Formats: sequence, C-alpha cells, structure tokens
Amino acid sequence: MMRDIWGQAYEAMLYNRRRTSITVVGMAWGIATVVLLLAYGAGFGRAIEAIFAQWGTQLIGVFPGLTSEQAGGTKAGVQVRFTQEDVDRLWNSVPNLQHISPMLSKQVPVSNDLHTYTWTVNGYHSEIQDILKLDIASGRFFTDLDDQQRNHVAVIGSEAKTKLFSGQYAIGQRVRLNGISFTVIGVLKPKMQEGDDDINRQIYVPFNTMGDIKDLKYLDGIWMNYTGDNVMVEKAIRNTLAAAHNFRPSDHNAIFVANLMEQLKQFRIITLALQVLLLFIGALTLGIAGIGLMNIMLVAVQQRTREIGVEKALGARKRHILVQFLAEALVITAAGGAIGIALAYAVAIGVGRITFYSALASNAEAADIRLLISPAIVIVATGILVIVGLVSGMVPAIKAANLNPIEALRYE
Repeated sequence: MMRDIWGQAYEAMLYNRRRTSITVVGMAWGIATVVLLLAYGAGFGRAIEAIFAQWGTQLIGVFPGLTSEQAGGTKAGVQVRFTQEDVDRLWNSVPNLQHISPMLSKQVPVSNDLHTYTWTVNGYHSEIQDILKLDIASGRFFTDLDDQQRNHVAVIGSEAKTKLFSGQYAIGQRVRLNGISFTVIGVLKPKMQEGDDDINRQIYVPFNTMGDIKDLKYLDGIWMNYTGDNVMVEKAIRNTLAAAHNFRPSDHNAIFVANLMEQLKQFRIITLALQVLLLFIGALTLGIAGIGLMNIMLVAVQQRTREIGVEKALGARKRHILVQFLAEALVITAAGGAIGIALAYAVAIGVGRITFYSALASNAEAADIRLLISPAIVIVATGILVIVGLVSGMVPAIKAANLNPIEALRYE
C-alpha cells in the first residue's frame, strides 16, 4: 500500500518535472540557508572561544587598588599593597588553585649591540608558563632553579626577537635589561596582538632575578589558574585578601579581579542570542519556501481533481487521498533537503575562513570565522524542514481528501 502511494507520488513529480524542480530548488535554498546561518553562528562562537583560549579561560589575575568603602576604623582611600605573603595566603586559602605566581612589571631600556627599545619586563615564577599559556617557539622557559639561583636569563616575545635579532638565531644571545646583561634562553610563540599592543614585545625573567631591576617588596599583581567554579574561586580570593588587608570583600575598588571566565560567559550570551536570531531568520526563509511548496501542491490538487474523483469512485478513502498528496509534498521536501544540506557543506568548504578578528589583530587567523556544520545543526535544520514540509503539504492534502467525488468527476 505505502509503496504504491510513494510510487504514485514519484510519478506525479516526474510528470511535472519543471514545477517539481523549481519547488525542490526552493526547498534546497531554504534548508541551505538555515544550515549556513547556524554554521556561521557556531563559527562566531568558536572564534570568540579562540580569542580567550590563547590565555586560558580558567584564569584570574588580581591587582591592588584603593579602598572605596570604610572598614572598621579605617577610612576609604587606603592603598592596598600586595606582598609575597599574599601569594602564600591565596595558595593556602583558595580552593582548586592549580598554579599561582606573583607579578612584577617595569618598562626599562632593552638593548643589544645594534638596537635599543623601551619595553615591559615581567618577573614571574616559572608557573606563569602554565598560567598564561606562554608557548615556546624555540629554546626553553626559565625554571624554579633559575629563580632560586637568580640566574640572569630571559624569555622574549616573538616581536622582540624580530626587532632585536632580525633573522638571527636568538637563543644564547645577550641582551641588556636596564643596563644589566641577560642571556636569551627562549622565544615565545606569537599571540594575537591588536594594533600597537606590546604583548609580543614583552620580556619574561625569573621573579627573584627581577629584584635587580625592581624592588621585590610590593607586587604589581598575582596570577593564578584553577579548576571548578570561577565564582567560588573569586569569592574566596576577595575574602582572603580582604581579611589580610582590612577592607570589605564587597569593595571592588580595593582590588581589581580579572576573571576571564566571567568575561567569556558574557560573550557566550551574546553568541547564543546571535544564534537564536540567525535560526529565526533561517526558519523564515525556509517558511517562504514552504509557502511555495503549498501553492504548487494546491495547483496540483486543482489539476488532478478529476483523478481524485475517479480514485474515490473506485473506493479510495479520505485518508488514502490525504496520504497520497502528503507523500508527494514530503518527497519534494526530502529531495530539497538532501540537496540543500549537500549545498551547505559545499559552500562551507568553499568559503573556508571568513576574516573576523584577523582584520583587527595580527596572528589572529585562529580567531577568524569558519562555517562549522555540526550534526546538531543538521538535526535542527532537518527538524524545521520536516515541520515546514508537513504544514505545507497538509493543507493541499486535506483539500484533496475533502473533495466531493461526484463534483470531482464532473470537473473539467
């Protein structure tokens, strides 16, 4: 029975090839639009993730500020100063920390025999390599032993290497930081860099060695990474430092917390809103194609009115006629869907990388948009297609099923 119905639907499509082809193209265009819009939304989300991933998302930096709330007998406006004791306090009090490092930073003259620049030199413990994802392009990163022995070794950014040594091999070369000689032991891989940002020109030295350039007593900040919930970790950080420095945990001006996961969550909300908007636009496009299918099927019902009357006179029931025309609509929908999804994959492969963040930043190709067609996107698009096909086919099918057989036989 069902084989006969599907076969009859297929023959009807072949009989009206031009009309069928136009309808299939419309459905294919609609489903391809849905898939590509959703793929663009997924690619946008992946690009945002890539921007944050270069530093790591479960990452928190803490920097001292001025109190803005009175705490106990202490007035507002007191300068908070971090010391190395605060690093130990946080390590012992804050749950789920993986690594932690104090930070000292200073802009100093950086020179070799040929060039002199003023760049930022940072003093860290060796854990900073894991915290900030400082990937090595050549050489090595400094170790705990380098830090303990106050070795004069330096790891330089990719742009710093280019400006200081051009095409020469930098490892083992000497540079002077604030007039003090250091040996280059590593060159970092480039990070995404906007405009004149100096991230790839910075120099990294062991924390204790940094004492030759800047006083170690007060820290410029503390960096750490963690596992688990970022809100809980940030709350523990604020409570610990507030108790140590006599300010209220709610005083957000006393310390500044750079919580990358919190910022990423905000961008994820924007990405989700964009995907919902694109899904709505795609569904409207597919709905327009569905209206075209409905009109074509209504024309088919009108042209085959006498045929319907003959079928009813021979014993066909309403449900048989309903299924016959609905089957024809679904075959057209399925053919258009298959072609549309294949077209979407072809476009995604053909387009490749769409310029996004690389238009603003160098070394940012990984944060450009790629059309990412996932199984979930195909399933969502197919679900919308099935709903559109059923609705578009049901109206003409119901009209055909409700025709009076006597009036249908008399139709010319």
